[in-house]
Amino acid sequence: VEFLYCDLASMKSIRQFVQQFREKNCPLHVLVNNAGVMLVPERKTEDGFEEHFGLNYLGHFLLTNLLLDTLKQSGTHSHNARIITVSSATHYVGKLHLNDLQSRCSYSPHGAYAQSKLALVLFTYRLQHLLTANGSHVTANVVDPGVVNTELYKHVFWVVKVVKWMTAWLFFKTPEEGASTTIYAAVSPEMEGAGGCYLYNEERTKSADVAYDEELQRRLWTESCKMVGISDEASRLP
Repeated sequence: VEFLYCDLASMKSIRQFVQQFREKNCPLHVLVNNAGVMLVPERKTEDGFEEHFGLNYLGHFLLTNLLLDTLKQSGTHSHNARIITVSSATHYVGKLHLNDLQSRCSYSPHGAYAQSKLALVLFTYRLQHLLTANGSHVTANVVDPGVVNTELYKHVFWVVKVVKWMTAWLFFKTPEEGASTTIYAAVSPEMEGAGGCYLYNEERTKSADVAYDEELQRRLWTESCKMVGISDEASRLP
């Protein structure tokens, strides 16, 4: 196991990481987008993005796009490279505000978090569409890990922390249990060649209706490219 440093809240760090990884000339068979913050107070990343949107979504958007060529080169007809992005059931109540993705008009920790998780689902579906259109041997799926007992909840109200402490053993998954669907998406033979799926408890399920809006997927993709400073070649595809 070898570790390379990457701060998903920093576009500079992401680009440096990708450069370091490419210099190793290694194949890339599985990419898991799993970093995240939840319910943080209003604050910005070093690039000026609202933290939920910047770290949870834009960081993964840029990282995935910069690694796509390597993923495409690593996948084969019989063994596709796989991209797994971790979202949340919170996306079901999320609303994507294309005119205010940074939540400048009205900031709500819950709203910003839910928006970032919805954006990840929209991104995954659009990405799979583009991969299929290009005939790439790469699949993209999105995972809901469930309610997992981790430090992700450190910014919730103190009463919720107490309730969590008292009931986690009964209602929360362990980190190992929470990772099971991500691992399933990454290595299961049943998922070979399958993309554009929303997975929960190792089963394909339906995401929020709005996530299937192809026009919204396209618009978010285009806006995301502008925000992170990469070419939107996908805009020329249907």
